[in-house]
Amino acid sequence: MAGHDEGSAALLTVAGVSKAFDAVQALTDVRLELYAGEAHGLVGENGAGKSTLVNILAGVHRPDSGALTLDGEPLTLHGPKEARTAGIAVIYQEPSLFPDLSVAENIFLGRQPLRRFRRIDTAAMRENALTLFDRLGVRIDPDRPARGLSIADQQVVEIAKALSFEARVLVMDEPTAALSGVEVERLFAVVRSLRAAGAAVLFISHRFDEVFALCQRITVLRDGRWVSSDPVEELAVDEVVRRMVGRDLSSLYPERGQPVREEVVLDVRGLTRRGVFADVSFEVRAGEIVALAGLVGAGRSEVVRAVFGVDRYDAGTVTVDGGGSRPAARTPRSRPGSRWCRRTGGNRAW
Repeated sequence: MAGHDEGSAALLTVAGVSKAFDAVQALTDVRLELYAGEAHGLVGENGAGKSTLVNILAGVHRPDSGALTLDGEPLTLHGPKEARTAGIAVIYQEPSLFPDLSVAENIFLGRQPLRRFRRIDTAAMRENALTLFDRLGVRIDPDRPARGLSIADQQVVEIAKALSFEARVLVMDEPTAALSGVEVERLFAVVRSLRAAGAAVLFISHRFDEVFALCQRITVLRDGRWVSSDPVEELAVDEVVRRMVGRDLSSLYPERGQPVREEVVLDVRGLTRRGVFADVSFEVRAGEIVALAGLVGAGRSEVVRAVFGVDRYDAGTVTVDGGGSRPAARTPRSRPGSRWCRRTGGNRAW
């Protein structure tokens, strides 16, 4: 798998960086090297220090000790603006676009091209946005409002904004967490085009299949400390996990001590709320944990709220411990202090 040339100098170097927040030591002597034209995976458990390192690269935090270098020159960041000026951009899991502005306006916010008398040159801004999208190999209408864009499109807009700042180092913090498989593939195509253009990409994810598919090297952090940095072809998933947690993979999944019993404690049948979810059915047995999974916007939270009785639903039943089922609610539950609660005492059961 292609990476940097042997003997080439790192574009960005993190050397011996430590950071504490009061009594909490978030990072201790962490090191990292990012090379032009390479995607570098950063992995670790929650609390390993990944977010703190990202915030240091973004200029949000300053390290207590250690040094950053860019192109071999010392780099001191006093804020996010200095990070952008240095050519470092961070793409977060949840983009922060202004929904009522157009895509092009979001990309060039505060830096719009001007015509005579300092009037915004809308046509030039649109053409510049199209040029950026062409470089990324994607098609997004620069005139459309940001409101309604998918998470994947919003991330592409954020990447285009980074390119407009001539960013050479892109830090991508869990960018695929809310994306479908097709959207992930498109994002990977964008990242590969950035690599081909000479950018260095730091890719942070808990999804090992994505890290191994996209990255040329992987750095592991554990408890705020550097553990290893190795080429992908020299690693296996089990070994990466062992380094992350500090013990063998087999110890992560002990035998389940609590047997699953036959009795159904929660039975949901045909649960429907028009325009939100339809015909949802599942059951939960004693002694088991049932996962309710889906992409962002799939309706998971709405189903749970309906099962719990927070929101109404139009059809279906919810049965607890084999007792009487709760029928579809025609109106939302009354709030404490309402006329219904005053009249009945608010003690209505399922």
